[in-house]
Amino acid sequence: MSEVKWIKLSTQMFEDEKIRLIEHMPEADTILIIWVKLLAQAGKTNASGFIYLNENIPYSDEMIATIFNRPIATVRLALNTFEQFGMIEILDNNFISISNWEKHQNIDGLTKIRENTRKRVQRYRERQKSLTGNVTSNEDETCSNALEEDKNKSKKEDKNNIYSNEFEQFWSIYPRKVDKKKALKSFKVAVKNHSLKTIIDGTRKYAKQVEKTDKQYIKHPTTFLNNDSFIDGFEEGGSRYGANQDATAIKEQYGLDF
Repeated sequence: MSEVKWIKLSTQMFEDEKIRLIEHMPEADTILIIWVKLLAQAGKTNASGFIYLNENIPYSDEMIATIFNRPIATVRLALNTFEQFGMIEILDNNFISISNWEKHQNIDGLTKIRENTRKRVQRYRERQKSLTGNVTSNEDETCSNALEEDKNKSKKEDKNNIYSNEFEQFWSIYPRKVDKKKALKSFKVAVKNHSLKTIIDGTRKYAKQVEKTDKQYIKHPTTFLNNDSFIDGFEEGGSRYGANQDATAIKEQYGLDF
């Protein structure tokens, strides 16, 4: 589904008893921001209030902390609070669902998008009538083109959203976070040639391998992706080079970009 560009927030939301209770908790402001971000993320997913990376992969606490740019401890406190207050449901498979999502989903907005397309075609027809006095077959073609344009735009948004979600999963576990925009471009190329599972599994192994290595000796994410390093035979539990190894030798041996 295409993501919803906006959601509904009541002007009386801060009069709600649950929100009032949250406002008296530690990290209250951050917890409320996380709540709004969850609503926005549910709108992006556009799956009846569910929030997930894709239909097979739920968001972990760590992934949410990375995407929302908030401390993991506060994210866990917020999710636990929302669940206790009945604001969200966390299923056995860890998928998160916003309770009473129909209160927040902008159904009117979705209808308005369709209505705007209809009106745009109607205005074109009226202009053609004023010029020619009749409606030609070209008008039907214009209507079809307008609908096709909206359909293609929706497909493009879906594709970009999928890429963004899959990349955030990669980014959340990659041990050196630099040049995110360049890394996203490289990721899009990599995911066309390899499965997401291959990339993620290889990234986890690499992160494990270099967990005790100085950051400067860890590959740039762009280099890692461009060289298909995620399919290398990494050894679990240890690095194939140490922090004291000569930097030049490391660069030559592993193609590091630093």
